[in-house]
Amino acid sequence: MHRVVKISKGLDINLKGAPEATFTSVQSAKYYALMPADFTRVTPKVVVAPEDVVKAGDTLFVDKNAPELRFVSPVSGKVVAVNRGERRRVLSIVVESDGKFESVDYKAKDVFSLSAEEVKNNLLAAGLFAFIRQRPYDVIAAPTDTPRAIFVSTFDSKPLAVDFEVALKGNEEDFQVGLDALSRIAPLFLNVGAKQTSVALNVAKNVTTTVFKGPHPAGNVGVQINHIAPVNKGEVVWTVGAEEVIFIGRLFNKGKIDFTRTVALAGSEVKNPSYSKVVLGAQVSTLIDGRLDNTNELRIIDGNVLTGKKIAADGFLGAFSTEVTVIPEVMGGDEMFGWIAPRFSMFSTSRSYFSWLFPKRKYTIDARIKGGERHMIMSNEYDKVFPMDIYPEYLIKAIITGNIDKMEELGIYEVAPEDFALCEFVDSSKLELQRIVREGLDKLRAEMC
Repeated sequence: MHRVVKISKGLDINLKGAPEATFTSVQSAKYYALMPADFTRVTPKVVVAPEDVVKAGDTLFVDKNAPELRFVSPVSGKVVAVNRGERRRVLSIVVESDGKFESVDYKAKDVFSLSAEEVKNNLLAAGLFAFIRQRPYDVIAAPTDTPRAIFVSTFDSKPLAVDFEVALKGNEEDFQVGLDALSRIAPLFLNVGAKQTSVALNVAKNVTTTVFKGPHPAGNVGVQINHIAPVNKGEVVWTVGAEEVIFIGRLFNKGKIDFTRTVALAGSEVKNPSYSKVVLGAQVSTLIDGRLDNTNELRIIDGNVLTGKKIAADGFLGAFSTEVTVIPEVMGGDEMFGWIAPRFSMFSTSRSYFSWLFPKRKYTIDARIKGGERHMIMSNEYDKVFPMDIYPEYLIKAIITGNIDKMEELGIYEVAPEDFALCEFVDSSKLELQRIVREGLDKLRAEMC
């Protein structure tokens, strides 16, 4: 019998445009890109040049501070651009696919015949170690660390998120092999949602399974760690995304790199929202062409509405992204009676609007902030949606004031920017909480490391 953890604080944002559990075929993209910014706090050193021919699994760049940490091409083809920004910062390495999807041959291996160090070395050689993150600091894990544990969340509770059981279908064997490989490195905790019924999840081997139920952010791995075994100063834990576990399983099962993942195209401005099989880093235009409602100015988001980033239609899918969301940039004009109107069809976390009378209604929300940044208001807004054993408002204040001792006392080692996404959504002060938390983690890391 699995342990069940019930999350009471949080907020489910019911948006229109949830993906149907069907697949839409899309053309393979011509161009794919790897963007160093997706791999938090890695300093890239590019090892390819335009016109170089590569296979899936060939190195595109390494981390200057840990050269054994490799970041590899998702497809076979030719490098066509190394794009740089201010001060020669590497923005992306673009590969033109040859359509063959040939991979470097890593040879299939029995993970149970390998030691922890050998598993780690195989992941490093194939560029898959780059998909392991660590707490504290929420950065790409250091290969030299020995984690206390590894955590995998198999469900995403964010608005319009991918149902991992849809992605898992047909990949059950690779998923279990991926779990087996990670369990060779450290104790592995598999966290599943109460509504998930897949046998591959509920009777997974070589893991400690915990069932979580409750509103978002129950699916955040940081919330799960906080309820299972909080991170203390001096400890390191690793986190791996559920689809990245499948990548790892394919490496040991088949001996090749296959970055094909299930991506949802969702949002109120999408015609027939559904899933598609897409290779990591693909140009987003191949996913959205002919599938959007163009009556409004659109905001295309790489990721979800809470933590994703705005991209252009010819942008590229992020390394960790399993969702592309499209919402209106601005919806409607001036409102009759302004704020006095009852607003039955507008979402609110308070009872200022009468929409609270219809809890199951789904909403269309545009990209406007609807307000300006102001002084921080201590009104317990964050506490209502923040289910970790941490005082979020006081932690934010400690970060803003740069008080490292207070940041440590208040639990900064446990958090990541995504854990404050809901707080940012409900914040009447309109503060960029995710940016503030990221800056606080970076400052702490600079001091401690």
